[in-house]
Amino acid sequence: MPHIAITMFPGRDEQTKQKLARAMQKALCEELGIGTKIASVSVEDIPMNEWEDSMKKVPQEAMFIHLGE
Repeated sequence: MPHIAITMFPGRDEQTKQKLARAMQKALCEELGIGTKIASVSVEDIPMNEWEDSMKKVPQEAMFIHLGE
């Protein structure tokens, strides 16, 4: 069961987050050749002042695209 976790600064409404999550789920399923019933997506707002600490929780070996790439 693949999962995409999206973290971003607050400020987007629920409809925008839902649209983003659906688009990411679709892309994931198309790329892996799987059905949407087994792929999940989460969207978490992280305040700017907590961003750096939050990103430290992501293991470096799991980070495939870094800022500025």
